[in-house]
Amino acid sequence: MRVYGIIAAGGSGRRMGGGIPKQLLKLNGVTIFERSLKPFIQCPDIEGVVIVAAENIIEHINTTIRNIPAGGKILKVVTGGFARQDSVRNGLKAVPEDIDVVVIHDAVRPFITSSLIAECANSALINGAVTVMKPIKETVKVIENNVVLQTLDRSKLWITQTPQAFRMELIIEAHHFARKENYTGTDDCMLVEHLGHPVYIIEGSDMNIKITTPADLKIAGVILSTFEKTED
Repeated sequence: MRVYGIIAAGGSGRRMGGGIPKQLLKLNGVTIFERSLKPFIQCPDIEGVVIVAAENIIEHINTTIRNIPAGGKILKVVTGGFARQDSVRNGLKAVPEDIDVVVIHDAVRPFITSSLIAECANSALINGAVTVMKPIKETVKVIENNVVLQTLDRSKLWITQTPQAFRMELIIEAHHFARKENYTGTDDCMLVEHLGHPVYIIEGSDMNIKITTPADLKIAGVILSTFEKTED
């Protein structure tokens, strides 16, 4: 099995405030991006990683990957697109055609492990598409004009995380089909679902947060000490 990673690092960080993109903010002296990249470098199954970055941070990302031990992995940097879907499509174009599985991950989710990446890749090879998710704990209601319309059955509701992994030919087909139909999804699994292919799940962790706001950054600082004791 030949596996590549794609790290989506194209977000602008408007919700974070300030002038530093959220991927480049630091947790205990190390950028969030570097912490997200590290488990891909450590994962024996990963052959190479494509980093899809916003144009304004390309230079910084290139400098970063030149100065970190890559463990023999091939690291490529490409420019992101207008939306996340466009950025991932750009990343897929940079992946060698003979790769079997691609593992796609948000650059602002630094609390993953190399073993989780490997588990996703192996599941995708068998099932075609897989995403990390976790069961929802809160009660979720549908509202309209500030009025509750209904309460959803939370036993069937899960929160989507990344990594998400796919057989290469499937995710390429899903992106082509979405573009043909002018369909936009908020994650890559939506494109596969739109194609009519099932997506399997791997249960994730409460630590695998997406850092998008100042409050998230504070929570990440608390998670970090626990995560560093448990990571592989």
